[in-house]
Amino acid sequence: MTEEFLHYIWKYSLFKKEGIFTDTGDKIEIINPGKPNTNQGPDFLNSIIRIGDTKWAGNVEIHINSSDWIKHEHKNDRAYDNVILHAVLNNDRTVRRTNGGTIPTIELKFSRSVYNMYSKLISSELWIPCENEIGKINETTTVSWLDKLSVERMESKTRSVYSTLEKTINNWEETFYIHLARNFGFNLNSLPFEMLAKSLPVKYLLKHKNDLTQIEALLFGQAGFLNDIYKEDEYYRHLKKEYRYLQRKFMLNPLSNSIWRFLRLRPRNFPTIRIAQFAALIYRSNGLFSRIISCESIPQLKQNFEIKTSGYWNNHYIFGKESEEKPKYIGKHAFQTIVINTIVPVLFAYARYNGREELKEKALKFLTEIPTENNCIIRKWAKLGIISKNAFYSQALLQLKNEYCNFKKCLKCRIGSKIITTAK
Repeated sequence: MTEEFLHYIWKYSLFKKEGIFTDTGDKIEIINPGKPNTNQGPDFLNSIIRIGDTKWAGNVEIHINSSDWIKHEHKNDRAYDNVILHAVLNNDRTVRRTNGGTIPTIELKFSRSVYNMYSKLISSELWIPCENEIGKINETTTVSWLDKLSVERMESKTRSVYSTLEKTINNWEETFYIHLARNFGFNLNSLPFEMLAKSLPVKYLLKHKNDLTQIEALLFGQAGFLNDIYKEDEYYRHLKKEYRYLQRKFMLNPLSNSIWRFLRLRPRNFPTIRIAQFAALIYRSNGLFSRIISCESIPQLKQNFEIKTSGYWNNHYIFGKESEEKPKYIGKHAFQTIVINTIVPVLFAYARYNGREELKEKALKFLTEIPTENNCIIRKWAKLGIISKNAFYSQALLQLKNEYCNFKKCLKCRIGSKIITTAK
């Protein structure tokens, strides 16, 4: 038994409500259990309870044993003097306020089947705790919960955006540039790309916005890819020369190229190709974030990412080694990933920061226009009968699995709560 479970029982009034008496024999009526307290102090605030013939308004404290009041040192804490009821599983001791007054105590009685289901879920070793029960939940409950989780996932992503925003002194273009760069790393090279963006402020790139070669020189040089010697590669030597000049101009310290990962990547996903694409995007899109804000649909967004790398990369994947002629566009899947992991979170954070509800709605609408993500988590949900229709719902399912199921937060999950409360 845990206090968390007792909090749940109290919050949703799942205890026996008829014939309740305090330890002193007074009849109890729970009019309003109150609101959970997320800060220090009593567990539930602003409860309304009738004790005998008197209606009381105050706070409620929950414990496994009433003696926990002493163990948790509430007896000397004035913050607990306004507790009007002590609700416990086992009443093994009379407790008092700091002035010596006795606090009425009741023992919570509830269905054993509810607790048995809770125990079953939190002790489960299945992929999700309710794997064998989730099929019994109606679609309305599931969909309404996923709607909330998708927004919750965006809210959680805003924290990372705000952290970057603070470091850029409230520069949204720079913030977007850093998060976009991280996304261009596509998991394996996310951190190196983020390091690259942070080491090379976007204002330096924009000073050379009309020259793709100089933008490439800055990005490849800062990434540490211009330290080798390719005597026969004229383009490489030109980039290296440009970077040496720009490095002195901006007093730059390049990263080590050892941080970049090539192993197990398809050539089109090599960091060299992604940097070339990123350079072309910077070259094509002055004030990119401002342009993103004005877009009203996915096709409009996509126009900003329909770019071509410089001609050198048409027949190269790495410096100094020619390959089959093939233009290096930003593919459909890559674009969708950028929308899901960069455009929507940063736009959502910007809207929230500036109180722009219409932009929040637009950000979430973009997710509904993107096909569902296809990864092992989403495929597993599908096997359990939970089908994601679009990225709005695949993001919600990722949030559910990663933030609730993995930590067995069944009591805070609408699906888990429904399964527990309807247990027989």
